[in-house]
Amino acid sequence: MAAAPDSYKNRQFLAVIGDEDTVTGMLLAGIGHVTPAPNSSQNFLIVDAKTETANIEKTFDEFTGRKDVGILLINQHIAEKIRYKLDTFTAAFPAVLEIPSKDHPYDPEKDTVLKRVRRLFGE
Repeated sequence: MAAAPDSYKNRQFLAVIGDEDTVTGMLLAGIGHVTPAPNSSQNFLIVDAKTETANIEKTFDEFTGRKDVGILLINQHIAEKIRYKLDTFTAAFPAVLEIPSKDHPYDPEKDTVLKRVRRLFGE
């Protein structure tokens, strides 16, 4: 069954939670969006060694709660820090996709989406 048009018709942005190289690449590709002040918000978060896990969790909650975000990209090594949030997120929108980074290869065994697909097929 297809999702109702109201649930996806205004979802026009990608959001990114990633390391500096990933976010920079995505911004150069044109996905950046910053709303004007006084309630300024952006659709990306650069995570480094100093970024606290609580800040990553808060940003994940903000991005998944926004009605204008259709896809949330997150580096897999960052997703590991908030794995419980990804495992419990069940909404269809935004789609949460784990991606590799330059310094951390992709491991399909850790990917939440692939785990769900395997369960669906009884593996």
